Amino acid sequence: MSNPVTGAVSGAPAVTIYSTAVCPYCVAAKNFLKSRNQSWTEVRIDLDPAEREKMMALTRRTSVPQIFVGDVHVGGYDDMMALHRAGKLEPLLAGQGA
Repeated sequence: MSNPVTGAVSGAPAVTIYSTAVCPYCVAAKNFLKSRNQSWTEVRIDLDPAEREKMMALTRRTSVPQIFVGDVHVGGYDDMMALHRAGKLEPLLAGQGA
């Protein structure tokens, strides 16, 4: 089940977050993106086993969140924050690559 959060910037790549209901790092990732006025689509893998399988096939990981910016797999919350600290997340979100 996908839940789009509106407010996407035209031309910017879509952000997708694979998450579950009881995941503090998922909440932290969404709060961080919200603080940046960044929209995302949330895919709840706890509600749809097929989406869990899809996430595992795409990432080779079982943990959440798993975050994508367009087709780029950013990784989890810590990975996203490391990109942010390195100054590489904002260009990626703007569609300029990492």
